[in-house]
Amino acid sequence: MSDEVLFSVNPNGVATILLNRPKALNSLSHEMVIAIGEKLREWKRDNSVSIVVMKGAGSKALCAGGDIKSLYEARLSESARRKAENFFAEEYEVDMAVYQFPKPIIACLDGVVMGGGVGLTYGASHRIVTERTKWSMPEMNIGFFPDVGAAYFLNKAPGHAGRYLALTASVIQAQDVLYVNGADIYMESEALERFIEKVDNTDWRHVKVEDILDQLIDEYKTYSSNERKIAPIQSEIDRHFAFETVEEILQSLDSQTSDFNLNVKKLLLSKSPFSLKITLKQMIDGKQKTMKDCFATDLLLAKNFLKHGDFYEGVRSVLIDRDQSPNYEYKHISDVTNDVVDSFFKPISPVSKVDN
Repeated sequence: MSDEVLFSVNPNGVATILLNRPKALNSLSHEMVIAIGEKLREWKRDNSVSIVVMKGAGSKALCAGGDIKSLYEARLSESARRKAENFFAEEYEVDMAVYQFPKPIIACLDGVVMGGGVGLTYGASHRIVTERTKWSMPEMNIGFFPDVGAAYFLNKAPGHAGRYLALTASVIQAQDVLYVNGADIYMESEALERFIEKVDNTDWRHVKVEDILDQLIDEYKTYSSNERKIAPIQSEIDRHFAFETVEEILQSLDSQTSDFNLNVKKLLLSKSPFSLKITLKQMIDGKQKTMKDCFATDLLLAKNFLKHGDFYEGVRSVLIDRDQSPNYEYKHISDVTNDVVDSFFKPISPVSKVDN
């Protein structure tokens, strides 16, 4: 195993997962996902482990997401695509294992927490944000969709804030992460360091872990001074994003002129039309699904996106050539028919534009 992710267990019963790719903002490689899954299975059964701490190396990020650049290779061959499919399958298994882990997991959402980083930590029992937190599901920017269980957890946000965050790929800070139920606790980054040090130095082996942990959190938590941005516009979000087609959302935004309407419409039109329609259906359907069912749908969608040219074009334009000028096959919302969208939610090859 490489040093991309480091594991330790101290004599006090504290196990630590340190994502250790600071130059890559601790983005997740396939090998890291496999290793984390193995450790969670081991620690679940290990009576010497009382608490798990999950954090990122450096001060810039917990985790910026999956290593999408490596997934770009899936376009080259069938074997590369199968390997990418396995990455998603194993990533989602690890994310679900975090939800189901029977012991407290403290996730330090300090710095950038995006995409796969959100998925890895959303199910943790104690999620801590700081003044440095930048939280987002940014997959829409690369012609993909918000995966890692997003249709499950974004639907837990107030009103239609989850749809708004999914479709716009907006980056939010601590106050808003707390507001949309993406975190539980706020600490200043320096306080978080002291808190984790206190956790490491506390003997957890013969105490009521939850009670002592809650007491420690109360000692170090504070209130964020960051301005809330989602709550003040909640009524506007709900007005426009209550609609169940992208066309209706855009028409609603066109119904009156305001900075909010203009900015959000511009954001939406900058995304892949294909991704917009897939994601909206994913979010609507996910509202009625269990966590496991949402992950199953994500795996199906991920496999179909790996066969889809607009995904690779989005990755190319943003992460490879960085020209920010994707030449999508589906250029307009009207190009994406309901049949094309519905086909993506079935375990068959998606219908191509040429076939319609």
